[in-house]
Amino acid sequence: MSFLSAPIKQAVSDISQQLDTPFFVYDLDKLNAHLTRLVAQTEVKLWYAVKANPLSQIIKSLDKAGFNFDVASKGELEQVLAQGINSERVLNTGPAKNPKQIAHFIARGVRTFVAESINQVRWLNEQANLHNCQLQVLLRVQLRWPDGEKNPLGGDSLTPFGLGCDEWQALNISDYQQLNFDGLHIFQWGNMLNSNRLAELWSQMIAPLTQLSSDLGIHLRILDLGGGLGIPYTLDAATLSWDALIKALTHIKRDAGVKELWMELGRYAVGECGHYATPVVERKLNYSQQQVILSGGINHLLRPAVTSQDFPARLLRDSTAPNQVMSLYGPLCTALDCLGEHQLPSDLNQQDWLVFSQCGAYGFTESMPYFLCHELAAEYIVQQGQIECARRAEDASYYLR
Repeated sequence: MSFLSAPIKQAVSDISQQLDTPFFVYDLDKLNAHLTRLVAQTEVKLWYAVKANPLSQIIKSLDKAGFNFDVASKGELEQVLAQGINSERVLNTGPAKNPKQIAHFIARGVRTFVAESINQVRWLNEQANLHNCQLQVLLRVQLRWPDGEKNPLGGDSLTPFGLGCDEWQALNISDYQQLNFDGLHIFQWGNMLNSNRLAELWSQMIAPLTQLSSDLGIHLRILDLGGGLGIPYTLDAATLSWDALIKALTHIKRDAGVKELWMELGRYAVGECGHYATPVVERKLNYSQQQVILSGGINHLLRPAVTSQDFPARLLRDSTAPNQVMSLYGPLCTALDCLGEHQLPSDLNQQDWLVFSQCGAYGFTESMPYFLCHELAAEYIVQQGQIECARRAEDASYYLR
């Protein structure tokens, strides 16, 4: 669990003296140390899932560490390229790749794609032919789980990500001469915190995936395991061991007989480097429940409403008052705007600020900032004791026309 270090707490305190609106802070020293550890191995090629946090300074840190980049939209692609990253280090994923988007990616130099359907395979081949180039393609496979066992991304229902093994059987790879089918992509779980369970899931995938590649006549050089590595959001949550994961992945690579293993890390790469600070508007007692109304809520941190998992929260100032349970609510006119129940000091009041941790991933860009026209949250980075504003707070006039 990532709490506020002394330098970050001081930075948040300093910024809160200048602003009266919510903001994010990213600890780049912590991020860079974490990334250095992740790349200190040779078993897995690491890609950064830009959806987790597309801030320029975050991308630059990952670039410097040696990560490649998994992008799922034209906007993400342009943001990555704007940081001076070569398009050869970009992988295009995502379920909604249409011919126009594929053409744009190819024109911008991207040559590696994950295909989610036979339609996408056809479109990739057509556009590669028009651009007179060869593309590297991985097929995304969606596996069904045993009865009673849930797919962590989609519960008991199907998701739009990829196709099942039976559906991919209709593909004749010899029909697509512009495409090099080098591997398979499989990812069906989110925020996993059990190293042994992850290793078990990966092991279960080997047989159906190697069988599919054999059926299709694909020489399986690459196995892309996606992401899904979790970070804890509560004190009692487990923490993944990177060393244990690398050991398990070494066995997966050997047993699958592939030349390369890929992973697309998002939350696990950047989640613990970020914090979100918001002023307290008021506190009230309602039907015996202590309710705290905050200046910012799911307009900046949507994740609790989507996953029912809350970002950990604490009072910015020091307090010796005993903790009590308080329910936290944002400023939006919807009951969805709830950031959960938290143990907080009983002397919390309307002059206070709360700070949420583990917010380096799935924070502002996953939120719903335009609803009710509240201010857009500012974003700051802190590195070697220096505070830099990456994006200032903006009121609704910034985007309303």
